[in-house]
Amino acid sequence: MNEQNLIEAKISTNGKGMGFLKIPDSKDEIVVEPEKMNQALPGDTVRVRKIGVGADDRALGEVTQIISRARTQFVGTVTEENGEIIIKPDNFKVYTDFKLQKEFIEKVTSGQKVLIKLEDWQKGQLPEASLMKIFGNKGEHEVEIQSIIYEKGFIIDFPEKVDKEAEELDKKWSEIPQEEIDKRFDLREEGVFTIDPADAKDFDDALHIKKLDNGNFEIGVHIADVSHYVTPGSALDKEAYDRATSVYLVDRTIPMLPEVLSNDLCSLNPNTEKLAFSAIFELDENAHVVNRKFGKSVIHSKKRFTYEEAQAVIDAESGPYAEELVQMNKIAKQLAKEKRAKGAIEFESDEIKFELDENGRPLRVIKKERIDTHKLVEEMMLLANREVAKFMHDNGKVQGNIHNKLIYRIHDLPNKDKLEDLANFVKGLGYFLPLDDEGYVDAKDLNKLFDDIEGKNEENMIKTAAVRTMSKAIYAPANIGHFGLAFKFYTHFTSPIRRYPDLLVHRILYNFLHDQKIEANELNYFEEAASLSTEREIMATEAERESIRYKQAEYMQDHIGEAFEAVISGVTPFGIFAQTKDTLTEGLIHVTKLGDDFFKFDEKSYAMVGEKTGKKFRLGDDIKIKVESINLDQKKIDMDLVKEDK
Repeated sequence: MNEQNLIEAKISTNGKGMGFLKIPDSKDEIVVEPEKMNQALPGDTVRVRKIGVGADDRALGEVTQIISRARTQFVGTVTEENGEIIIKPDNFKVYTDFKLQKEFIEKVTSGQKVLIKLEDWQKGQLPEASLMKIFGNKGEHEVEIQSIIYEKGFIIDFPEKVDKEAEELDKKWSEIPQEEIDKRFDLREEGVFTIDPADAKDFDDALHIKKLDNGNFEIGVHIADVSHYVTPGSALDKEAYDRATSVYLVDRTIPMLPEVLSNDLCSLNPNTEKLAFSAIFELDENAHVVNRKFGKSVIHSKKRFTYEEAQAVIDAESGPYAEELVQMNKIAKQLAKEKRAKGAIEFESDEIKFELDENGRPLRVIKKERIDTHKLVEEMMLLANREVAKFMHDNGKVQGNIHNKLIYRIHDLPNKDKLEDLANFVKGLGYFLPLDDEGYVDAKDLNKLFDDIEGKNEENMIKTAAVRTMSKAIYAPANIGHFGLAFKFYTHFTSPIRRYPDLLVHRILYNFLHDQKIEANELNYFEEAASLSTEREIMATEAERESIRYKQAEYMQDHIGEAFEAVISGVTPFGIFAQTKDTLTEGLIHVTKLGDDFFKFDEKSYAMVGEKTGKKFRLGDDIKIKVESINLDQKKIDMDLVKEDK
């Protein structure tokens, strides 16, 4: 067999059982027809043999080997068909139903949501599964949220060993001994405060600012010293590695660490002494860093602000820490301005939250308001993350050239093909986006385009199209910079309670500060952790979005037939997606509902175009829709155009 015809990669699927395999180091992909999947499921690492070319000139393939399963556990709904109990998976991309092994059939009833485990799959038969967990009846709030959590590969409860370790730490460190304080910067007298959401329970970060005798300002960014408690090789560390991130759903948080740590021992709660890892900067009148120092510390937060409380103090220029907050806000604006001048790109997306009744049903959908204090905290965190990344990189070079074997948060250049489409698209609208000889864009030119379209009808459309050219930010051992932030060096240091990479960055920073050698096995571990943390972050984001989509669909059940202002959020060959402006709920308007014309998908102009009338439905256009029907199981909403828009 010709080795060149064999490709090894992860396979993705659609709901019809078709497989898709990206060819490494190529834009092309191989399509695998359902009958050639040979029991491969989405995310599996497979070996595929090329077997020909399809009608659309795409390579066709056949799965010859499943190298490793992405997962063996699935969430599904118990259904009875022709007198037989089967499990229909929640994830429509898992294209096969499952049958339960005989000993489990009596334990379930139709309509229940369950967690199953793939045990055996004979050719030509449905796969057999064992029963792991019964969530309850579908449609109930708790059942649906738990189903989302488990479907995305997260678990709620911590193993007993992990909980025990956390409780022992809490007892051991209920008071900070003097010998520990003596090893640290003693910052208990500094005017340290926290700014967080009103419902926050885990306080990762605290701040202080003071004017120095030379007229410069000292800013302290103090981060919970999780690495002091969670040590390499411990049960807590292994669990944090596996979870990699906390997960934020509409009604709860699934923490990375047990709550006795995340909400209490590690959390920088007010009016109590806490261990921190501090990054302290001296900034001149231009908000440039002229001095910096890092080190473990002990702090005493004097005040816990909500974002709104801190904003009220800034607006009134009076209240607790008024002078400090006003000055810090001024510096944050300077930092943001300079960042943008260097090419940082701001895509501010709206977010929502829900007011739920006692049964978890949504009463109200509220758009979150972004205020100056959100940006203030963000800029202080960016400052610390950037400076830690620089320090790490410089010290890694000195210590045996390991600077590209650590943990960075990187953001690659945008996709060249998509940039070319964007440049041509905006040219047709009378704007100009220059690309260099290699087909890439200078971030400053992208910002100039955004300035040019500000307030114009096409602003939303062009910005939405621009977002789609962007790469995803990931964790990686080698630094390539962060395109979106226009930073040469960037990492994540500021949230070790809820992100595992931050915890590792704390350990790396501590090693460099104390001239401790980082061993080869640790460097390999960083690489594995970076890869897993990126995967888990994606799954956590999907879980969050799915919980939001579920509540939006549930909310819209009470509004079927009602009209809403919306914006076109997606264009596909089978129709357009519309997102309502008030609740950010997305639904599909099928191509057959667009009007009395034959509409064709024009990929280059992000539009559906009527053949007879030339009428266009373009990405970012304002439209009026009504909610037609809702499939709560799949969290999908069908919409129709209100007549005046047809």
